[in-house]
Amino acid sequence: MSRWNWRLESSSNNQHGSDLKNLMKKIAFIIPPTVELLDLAGPVQVFTEAKFQGFDVDIEFFLYEKSPVSTCGLVFGKIQGFKKARLNEGDFVFIPGMDQGYLQSSSFKSKKAFFKWLRDCHENKINVCSVCNGAFALGEAGLLDDVECTTHWRRVEELQRSYPKAKVLDNVLYVKRDRLCTSAGISAGIDLALSILEEIAGSYFTHKVARGLVFYHRGNGQRSQPSHYLNFRNHINMKVHEVQDYIVHNIDSDNPIGVLAAVAGMSARNLTRLFRQTTGITINQYVTNLRVETAKGLLKDPQNSLAYIASRCGFKSARQLQRILK
Repeated sequence: MSRWNWRLESSSNNQHGSDLKNLMKKIAFIIPPTVELLDLAGPVQVFTEAKFQGFDVDIEFFLYEKSPVSTCGLVFGKIQGFKKARLNEGDFVFIPGMDQGYLQSSSFKSKKAFFKWLRDCHENKINVCSVCNGAFALGEAGLLDDVECTTHWRRVEELQRSYPKAKVLDNVLYVKRDRLCTSAGISAGIDLALSILEEIAGSYFTHKVARGLVFYHRGNGQRSQPSHYLNFRNHINMKVHEVQDYIVHNIDSDNPIGVLAAVAGMSARNLTRLFRQTTGITINQYVTNLRVETAKGLLKDPQNSLAYIASRCGFKSARQLQRILK
């Protein structure tokens, strides 16, 4: 699998505001006729929440045919055409899903200028992404030839028939290959957008965005797999969330129960009971899980020694880390 040219490798769990401004990207959403609203709104809301959290992302909207109307009948206001988009290397273009009848029409297939524009975007190292059957637009542009991709499960066979050179995958949420992203239907667009954000701004920042969206069960491209920052956070007790946030920011510390109780503003006994009741595990189990998963992430960088990883994750020694990982 090709690595993404915009991937940010960071050893920190948290990006500071100044760092996030240095990571600015432009996300252009192309609104087709008969657009599926959630295919559009899901990824848009991810990046809107990221902007609220401090990520200096520029979100723009364009169309490739006049007067788009959503599949539910919602009419859009005045929007510029796609040729007005000014995108640079590393930026993103999203093509949301649309009514399948439109995809089978001569009107769709006649948009040669738009498909050439998509090809030009990709050649200029702009990341081209589709949600649901928006993948058909990538197919018409010739971008799926010999490329692994996916779409809504109802349209997998049709996508393969329409573009025989494509390597269409079934039972996956999204696929990222060589600056091309394709995702399954509806909520998979949110998973894809969160995955892109995580590659740019890091896991912990993306966890905060997912929390803001009350989106606790993320999936990766192959199967449902929550981020370890989201595990045991599908609750609404803000005191316990504050304690969990404190642990994340101080994973290299001992985190004694007295300190955590002070963070929550309650007794140690009450916090111990409330934490287990709310999350389903003990505080010690949560800390250990978080340390292990953080250590696994740091182990991916061969420049990190075991002693360094152990100290970063709050383990007493490299030997303790090795024993726990086994």
